[in-house]
Amino acid sequence: MSLLKKTNGESTEVKDARAFFDEERALSFGDRFLRAVNVLFALLLLVQLLPNHNSLNPRTAYLVGFALILEAVVLIVSALAKGKAGHTLFVDIISFLYGLLIVWTLATAKFNWLKESLFPPPGRIFYQFLDDGVKLLVHAGSSLAIILEGYALGLVIAIPLGLFLGWSARLGSAATYISKFFGSIPPIVYIPYGIALLPTFRSVSVFVIFLAAFWPAFAGTMSGVLHVEKKIVDSARVLNVKKFTMLFKVILPAALPEIFLGCNQGLGVSFILLTSAEMIGASRGIGFYVKQYSDFGDYTRTIVGLIVIGIVVVLITMLFNKLQRYLLRWKR
Repeated sequence: MSLLKKTNGESTEVKDARAFFDEERALSFGDRFLRAVNVLFALLLLVQLLPNHNSLNPRTAYLVGFALILEAVVLIVSALAKGKAGHTLFVDIISFLYGLLIVWTLATAKFNWLKESLFPPPGRIFYQFLDDGVKLLVHAGSSLAIILEGYALGLVIAIPLGLFLGWSARLGSAATYISKFFGSIPPIVYIPYGIALLPTFRSVSVFVIFLAAFWPAFAGTMSGVLHVEKKIVDSARVLNVKKFTMLFKVILPAALPEIFLGCNQGLGVSFILLTSAEMIGASRGIGFYVKQYSDFGDYTRTIVGLIVIGIVVVLITMLFNKLQRYLLRWKR
């Protein structure tokens, strides 16, 4: 038995040494700077040397400038990277972006496979980003303000209400079915009533976002409360914890995983509904920007607006996920 333990101990030490050695290899010069992403960058630059077959000015200089800046970021991140997993994920994303730009350039500016009025070359997209930079910031700021206002209002009401109703088995059971009913109704159908009842279209948008955030967060909170382990509640009762402290110091932290599930669902739906609402009757916002220029057949700006929407959603989702990991750090 002792020999077996010794053998197992040596095996563990060998595994630890191999893992350390692999981590050191992940930080080698070749793995940092001689990767597929660097090859794709060089290929993207070489593709620009091909003759253009597009009647529009492809604005190649803007594409090359973007690629140079992006490659500089890749080199800096690669030089400073300490972990293999994070570095690999980053360069894989950039590699995909380079590959997309190569295919996009070939299909538009170089061989004109796609209709140029609908699919402009990527250089024109980057040029339009710079040309409309201030305008895009204004529209994005308007959209973010509405999202934050409606979403925060929804969570501030949904989470405490879900805690109190979920704590009561009788009320919680009834409220669960009510939330399923109202949560199944798309909030966008309330826009006509909002326009008739509320003073401005901005307030209508905030109301729609509020509904989009409220019902998933409310349902997630009640579900989290109902599924808190009984031994946690019993332990708190043994200590004579008051009801308010029980709800917000014991039940709320234990229910956070399911609460975040509902909040994540509400966040995704909020962006979809806001863009839809802005395309219906807003006077500013990213959805309005896309609708306005698509109506005039300006698909360069339409694509720019779509890309901005994607960037904003990804950034907000990343920040929300960081907050989630921080508040749920006790689970690790």
